Amino acid sequence: MATADLSRMTGVIVGDDVLKLFKYAQEKNFAIPAINVTSSSTVVASLEAARDKKAPIILQMSQGGAAYFAGKGVANDKQQASIAGAVAGAQYIRSIASSYDIPVILHTDHCAKKLLPWLDGMMDADEKYFKEHGEPLFSSHMIDLSEEEVDWNIQTTARYLKRAAPMKQWLEMEIGITGGEEDGVNNEDVDNNSLYTQPEDILNIYQTLSAISPYFSIAAGFGNVHGVYKPGNVKLHPELLSKHQAHVKENTGSKEDKPVFLVFHGGSGSTKSEYKEAISHGVVKVNLDTDLQYAYLTGIRDYVLKKKDFIMSQVGNPDGADKPNKKYFDPRVWVREGEKTMTARVQEGLVDFNTANQL
Repeated sequence: MATADLSRMTGVIVGDDVLKLFKYAQEKNFAIPAINVTSSSTVVASLEAARDKKAPIILQMSQGGAAYFAGKGVANDKQQASIAGAVAGAQYIRSIASSYDIPVILHTDHCAKKLLPWLDGMMDADEKYFKEHGEPLFSSHMIDLSEEEVDWNIQTTARYLKRAAPMKQWLEMEIGITGGEEDGVNNEDVDNNSLYTQPEDILNIYQTLSAISPYFSIAAGFGNVHGVYKPGNVKLHPELLSKHQAHVKENTGSKEDKPVFLVFHGGSGSTKSEYKEAISHGVVKVNLDTDLQYAYLTGIRDYVLKKKDFIMSQVGNPDGADKPNKKYFDPRVWVREGEKTMTARVQEGLVDFNTANQL
């Protein structure tokens, strides 16, 4: 993509730039990885991967990830840690993203009904930032009421989109449950039929939300499951997404073959062919979390195992009883090893989703 098509060349993008980027992704058949970040370390690992692969990236914080950003010692009984951590993480990402010369979408992940006070607090911060800067703090948020009754899900999502619309803020919603467990929401025992969204629901959502704002996307269930499972245990049907697009086009008279911006949740462990097919049907965003958590661990794990005899004490190692070990146990050394392996896994996703070299 010629980044001249965007009003902002680098750093966090908002509003029409997000819309343009997603439209371009559909045109060029690529999707943007959405990386769950929990610290400055995971942020820079993701940004480094996107920069080196000449690709846009989505950085997102979950409710638990945002609380971790604030610190595990901060009370969160009223979502105060999650709100404060999300705002702090957003400010950090905004301050550093432009150093990597790529467009970044700043997003928040699943917000279930019980977590709506978290979303309310973040949107308070968005509106305050908008008054000062003419744009929201976050590019977008996700509201996930997929466990609730369909009509309530849609109408509540519409209410939040009405709040976001004056700021041209993007809103992602979910219809159809994503199985598995993530961030305290456990859907491991749901009926498999609940994992597949119906075209009629997609049309209802599209008609309701498009009357308010064009800045929205839908995470439709097609058998998705959070986490990584043995091959064959998860039955994905990305071909269903094509039926959603066709149903919306037929019933709205849209000139677009892919009028709906779709999102792929539960992406870790999926096959490249499943990614490719989903993207061909209008998926513009793919969530990656579990694979990246493990990737981050492997760099640190391997370093500790390799340097075990150099980190058992501050002084004394196989090179001599009086040899200092600071250069081995300095967190900047072993944390960096986790960043390197996470960066490599993000780059793999950028290639798999055809995002690499799109800038």
